[in-house]
Amino acid sequence: MIIAVTPNAALDITYRVDTLTPHASHRVTAMAQRAGGKGVNVAAVLTQLGHPVLATGWAGGAIGSQVLADLDARGIDHDFATSDGETRRTVTVVSREAGDATVFNEAGPPQTPDSWRALGEHLGRLVRATGATVVVLSGSLPPGVPAHGYAELVHLAHDAGAQVILDADGETLGSALSAGPDLVKPNRAELAAATGIPDLSGGVAALRARGARDLVVSAGADGMSWHRADGPALRAGLTEVLAGNPTGAGDACVAALAAGLAAGAPPADTLRDAVAWSAAAVLQPVAGVVDPDDVARLRAQILLEETS
Repeated sequence: MIIAVTPNAALDITYRVDTLTPHASHRVTAMAQRAGGKGVNVAAVLTQLGHPVLATGWAGGAIGSQVLADLDARGIDHDFATSDGETRRTVTVVSREAGDATVFNEAGPPQTPDSWRALGEHLGRLVRATGATVVVLSGSLPPGVPAHGYAELVHLAHDAGAQVILDADGETLGSALSAGPDLVKPNRAELAAATGIPDLSGGVAALRARGARDLVVSAGADGMSWHRADGPALRAGLTEVLAGNPTGAGDACVAALAAGLAAGAPPADTLRDAVAWSAAAVLQPVAGVVDPDDVARLRAQILLEETS
């Protein structure tokens, strides 16, 4: 069992317009809404590909109820703690003419140290009750939660017997490393921002010196690399360049890494899956969706090598 934690879940709302023009009224040509947040997307991908997963985090108010209803409708198992505040929304406006998107992210409901402690206790109970072997911590933290909040959850998950994958950035990432997450998944930009070191090997060494163990670093069309604490680094990438929507690619990658850790799969096989799942997500218009046929086709095109 895998538990995917989204402390700052959202209701993702997407508006499609012909042209996005500042200071003007717009007629919306299509609208969609669904539960979102990085951990939710991880859980959605794992569910589609048949891996046991439980989504958790906070949900509150009428918007939180909509988030939970959408998870039910999509068949994603969940057990969220109740938040006193209203779950946040994200609004994405997609322009048909420009072919791009403008995104508005609400901060999320403020939390207190007591509510954060309660979420940690909730997570610990879930890990023990389900026998989960992997916990995924993904995304931003709500206002009021200290930057070291993820470090507390890493310790709780380890105490309950689970490995931890961390997918965060900025101060949130840096402050969690001292707790020793088992696998950290930054992209190249996040790695450079967290360390101030543009060089890949230098950035990996800097995060490892601060407490990280294994790191998987994604680099878009250039593939991804797994820097292991107990073996040579591995690099994998596709033989073709894909065009599409990269929004959910990182979450699909994390889903594959979680599935591989939970199954005890060899790192090379897990990295191949991570590239294939990530690439399959690029072909979808929304995050949290992959087509199993795309996964199988793309996995056959992956090149993998050991690197220094």
